[in-house]
Amino acid sequence: SMADSSKTNINEAAVTTVAHSPDSWSALRGYPLRAFWLCLFALSFANMDQALFGYAVPVIRQEFGVSIQTIGWVFSISFGLAGPLIAGFGVLTDRIGRKLMIQWSNLISSIFVTLHAVAPNIVVLTMLRTLGFATGGIQSPVTGAIVVEEAPARFRGLLAGVLQTGYPIGWFLASLMAAPILKHYGWRPMFLIGLVSIPYMLIVWKYLRETGRFQQQRSERARAADSHRAASDRTLEPAKLRHLFAPDLIRRTIVLFLGEFLHVAAYGGSAFFFPTYLVEERRFTIETATRLVGMAYGIGALGYVISSFVGEFVLTRRNTIVIWSWAGTLMFLILVWGTASITSIIVVFGLTTMLFYGTTAAKFTFLAEHFPTRIRTTGVAFSGSLAVNLGLALGPLMISYAIGAVGWNWAFTTVVAIPLFLSGLVFLTLKPIPSGVELEEIAT
Repeated sequence: SMADSSKTNINEAAVTTVAHSPDSWSALRGYPLRAFWLCLFALSFANMDQALFGYAVPVIRQEFGVSIQTIGWVFSISFGLAGPLIAGFGVLTDRIGRKLMIQWSNLISSIFVTLHAVAPNIVVLTMLRTLGFATGGIQSPVTGAIVVEEAPARFRGLLAGVLQTGYPIGWFLASLMAAPILKHYGWRPMFLIGLVSIPYMLIVWKYLRETGRFQQQRSERARAADSHRAASDRTLEPAKLRHLFAPDLIRRTIVLFLGEFLHVAAYGGSAFFFPTYLVEERRFTIETATRLVGMAYGIGALGYVISSFVGEFVLTRRNTIVIWSWAGTLMFLILVWGTASITSIIVVFGLTTMLFYGTTAAKFTFLAEHFPTRIRTTGVAFSGSLAVNLGLALGPLMISYAIGAVGWNWAFTTVVAIPLFLSGLVFLTLKPIPSGVELEEIAT
């Protein structure tokens, strides 16, 4: 079978080491760990760039004189347009390779983010936001695919989950640089931070290599093309979106998409407006609000590690996702309705980030391992990144109108807490996957 062939013919680049047991921690030594760290830093830089806009919203509103609903539309349009672009980039990645895409997406997105500094009006800013996120957003499925394909099976969930700490790390790093710049120089110079990540791509170019599983799949497609087999064997065709809707994949594709969409709509309704909430509703300064959010994300990174560990070694990833989502719902409601002091906000927001946002650590691996190598980035880009961007397009827009209708606290309760709880229910309908199983045995 193809699964058996995959296990015996894996390219050397994908083999961890024959000297160590695949269930031993020593199996992580060497290239698998190097690939993980390279991807973690790349994802952290990408999220650092994207976090800048969220921190700048209060002062951007002041300069351009726009309403909270207009900002909601900025998020909605930019994420809505970026979603299909990212799905397309996912298909392209499964054709040209992971390494090439990670380098180009970082370079191009950094340029678009930096250009925010010279945007003359809200329309141009929206265009730059769209292009910046479309090119930077592909970093998540690409880095995830690399780690999932390079990690030893027993530690795949742990590494792919901890990789998602690139999100809170990015927001934390952005806050460290953005807070003093916002205070002393304003929001435009702050976007020059986007240039920081460009030199890192030289390190990626030198030390990251294409995954063995991708190289093997590309070689099999080439051999099939030579023997004219590709036309009759869909497993050897170049990746296409329609492959996700084959009879054996359609249910998981749709359920994963819906669960991700609900979770991220809840996230989009909270994260990007929370600095604004602290400034306009809680009456903190822009510098204090930026630091508060950054510290909460710094604390929250621990939750990503814990959910990865629990999903890999204690519970199944599916059950971890459900528990984290529902516990995150409770903590978010406490954050909105039960905190007042700076200390209580930092502690409860940190716990909320650990659970609510930390679900992503188990969720990404759970999603990635549902798709075979030939369409893994395509699947993650569609059921993951496309769902993410559509959720981000809807969540901020809904919250902006809900704020005007019922106020901040009730808006957060209805537009954030309810979808978050429902996402747990959706993921509960999928079968749990045992940890430590080779990818070829899960999805073929």
